[in-house]
Amino acid sequence: MKYFLFILCFTFCLVSCDDIVEVEDISENEVNILAPTDNALLNTTSVTFTWEALEDAETYHLQIATPSFENALQIVKDSVLTNTSFSTSLDEKAYEWRIRAQNSEYYTEYRIQSFTIEE
Repeated sequence: MKYFLFILCFTFCLVSCDDIVEVEDISENEVNILAPTDNALLNTTSVTFTWEALEDAETYHLQIATPSFENALQIVKDSVLTNTSFSTSLDEKAYEWRIRAQNSEYYTEYRIQSFTIEE
C-alpha cells in the first residue's frame, strides 16, 4: 500500500511540475531590426532580413507586404522562424516588412520597416 501511495504521489508531482514552469512575458520587449533599415533603397533583388535575438523568444514571425501593410496588394512572405535572419528574392518595387518575437504564451508588438528595390 505504501508503494502504491508513493507511486501515486510521484506521478502527481511529475504531472504538476508543468504548472510550476513559468514562461517569461516578452510582450513589453521590442525586436531590434538590423537590416534592411527603414526607407532603405536596395539595388539587388536578393534580400536578407536580419534582427537581434530577443531573450526568452522561441520563434519570430516575419511578414513582407507590398507596397505596405495598410494598403497591401499582396502579402509576399509570411513565415515563423527560429533563427534571426531570412533570405529571399523579391521583385523591384516598394515593400514593408515586420517582425515580432514569440514564445509559447506571449509575443511582442510588430516592428515595421519599409524599403524599395530598384536595380
